[in-house]
Amino acid sequence: MIYVSRLILTLSLAVFSGFAQASDSRDVTWDMLAPEVPAIANPFESLTEDQLDALRKILRYEMRAEQGGDDEKAAEIEVLRARLVSEGLDVEGLFAARKSVIEKREAAASAINEDLVGARIRMPGYILPLEFNGLKTIEFLLVPTVGACIHTPPPPANQIVHVEYPDGIEVNGLFTPVWITGTMMAESSVQGVGFVDGQAPVAISYKMQPDLVEEYGE
Repeated sequence: MIYVSRLILTLSLAVFSGFAQASDSRDVTWDMLAPEVPAIANPFESLTEDQLDALRKILRYEMRAEQGGDDEKAAEIEVLRARLVSEGLDVEGLFAARKSVIEKREAAASAINEDLVGARIRMPGYILPLEFNGLKTIEFLLVPTVGACIHTPPPPANQIVHVEYPDGIEVNGLFTPVWITGTMMAESSVQGVGFVDGQAPVAISYKMQPDLVEEYGE
């Protein structure tokens, strides 16, 4: 009887501990992982379709030229460039603005929410396994949608969490919905995600070593 009582007490404490771990955390949604960033101005919004098409042709030509492409269309490109200049456009300035916009968007896609770093959180997501121990995955990516990184382009880096969970969790199929609870960390990394024909690098801004991973709905 004493043994049974101790067993019941041990199980009760374990259940209580699990509830306590979940209850002292802050529920977080995916949109909260991306911080607010200033709006990025579009330097092309006032251009006509003809002007945009001409810029595309010039840019494609210049990119091919950098790779040793031929000069068959050089005369055509010079005509397009002269036309845009006559219309008051700064072609090189627009290309520099394009590069700046790309850099700003890439920075925004990897930016972290400082308010979440070091905070104990609980959030839902889908498991994309990276490493298994037997039937359990012990390292995975937590992603916001089914098929992310596999059937579609990967989400922004700040919309993926790299998770290491030595206890492991069994997964049913490629993507399993779960809740993870633990302290959020900021850690930039690139993880290789396996495909049938090889691997693709996926950039990530967050990491977590949760103390609790449970199936979604529990």
